Amino acid sequence: MRTSKWAVALAAVFAILLVSCRTAPLYNVTNAPVVASKPDVSLSDVETAIMRAGVSLGWQMRPTNPGHIVGTLILRTHTAVVDINYDTAKYSVTYKDSKDLEYDGTNIHSNYNGWIQRLDNAIRSQLSLI
Repeated sequence: MRTSKWAVALAAVFAILLVSCRTAPLYNVTNAPVVASKPDVSLSDVETAIMRAGVSLGWQMRPTNPGHIVGTLILRTHTAVVDINYDTAKYSVTYKDSKDLEYDGTNIHSNYNGWIQRLDNAIRSQLSLI
C-alpha cells in the first residue's frame, strides 16, 4: 500500500512537471549585431543572409520593405510568424503571431523558442559568410 501511494505521488509530480515544461517565456532576438567577414555590408547583403538562413530551416520568408521581412514557419498544425527588422548594424526577430502554440501574452510553447534560437544561429552563420 505504501509503494502505491508513493507511485501515485511521483506520477502526479511528473505530470505537473511535464505540463509546465510545455510553455516558456517568449524568446525574442533584440538588436543582435550584424557581424560579417567584410567591413562594409549593404542592406541587400543583410537581407540575402537573413533570407537564406530562414529558407534553409523551412521558414517562408517575405520581404515587405527594405529592413523588414516577415518569416512564417508551419509545422503540422503549428504556425509561427515573426517580424525580422534589420539594418547594416543589427537585426531583431520578434513574435508577430502564432497558431496552436499556446501563446498567452507572456508564455508560448517551448518549441517556438527553439525555432527562434535556430533561426538566430542560422542568421549569424549566413552573416559571417558575407
